[in-house]
Amino acid sequence: MILAGDIGGTKTNLGLFEVRDGGLHPTQQRSFPSQNYVGLEAIVTEFVAQTSAKVEAACFGVAGPVINGESVTPNLPWIVNAHHLAQILHLSSTALINDLEATAHGIGELKPEEFVTLNHGAAMRGNAGLIAAGTGLGEASLFWNGQRFVPSASEGGHADFAPRTLLEIDLLRHLLTQYDHVSVERVLSGPGLFNIYQFLRTIKYAEESPAMAASLTQEDPSRVIATAALSQECPLSMKALDIFTSIYGAVAGNLALILKATGGIYIGGGIAPKIIEKLKDGTFMGAFLDKGRLTPLLATIPVRVVMNDKTALFGAARVAASELVMTSRTAS
Repeated sequence: MILAGDIGGTKTNLGLFEVRDGGLHPTQQRSFPSQNYVGLEAIVTEFVAQTSAKVEAACFGVAGPVINGESVTPNLPWIVNAHHLAQILHLSSTALINDLEATAHGIGELKPEEFVTLNHGAAMRGNAGLIAAGTGLGEASLFWNGQRFVPSASEGGHADFAPRTLLEIDLLRHLLTQYDHVSVERVLSGPGLFNIYQFLRTIKYAEESPAMAASLTQEDPSRVIATAALSQECPLSMKALDIFTSIYGAVAGNLALILKATGGIYIGGGIAPKIIEKLKDGTFMGAFLDKGRLTPLLATIPVRVVMNDKTALFGAARVAASELVMTSRTAS
């Protein structure tokens, strides 16, 4: 039995998988509110106790940099340690990887209908890229080695936010009054959408209704803003989501240039499926393609939205399955 985990700032998904006929077959899955636990060890202990599973291999994708088998998570007050997890599971070792790296491994497990295409592009082999906005912002590369994609983690979400318009320059100035370093994650994430909304409210782009003000204090602000924008109920929210989507496209285009991602760009994370109609209205691709002399190259790159929210979990399971195969070969 394989244990896989996708650890995010909002929720932690754990799942048990069997490997049969070369494929992954989920047997049990559960989601935990990350903020309600003192660490991943507590969640793993609870899950294993409930399932009574005998785990043979495990891999966890965590939203944060992994250095020497440990991650200090930027959006949770946790330190995730692979050795400690292995002790809990009575294993000699566990795999601990970045959550976007896990998602990259999981892309190959998905069916064609689990993607929404924003740009068909041209069918070419080459590197691919993955960008995912959720509680934070993650990026990863999929290096094409001539035979297959090799995922590699990055911390590109913490690179500097680079404004492209006069309004975005004003947004940066506004955020610099609050943060010493304004990363792209400060605008391209769930909290980032709220940051954009607050900026627009501060400059009085439009009036905020009393109902909207009340909802923002009682519910998740990013969800409230996205819902109001998609239903065209709130001018402030509509403009905030428009800016957010344009920045998303521009940053995805930057990633495509950095990687020369002729193999495609994948949009993952929890936000994209929820705003898929906005992503399809041309705002995203307009910013993605707006790269001057390199626009023709960007036009050849396929862009697909990952609609399966368990992709990182499947990717972590795939890594654990590979570890199990290697262990078995070594033992024999």
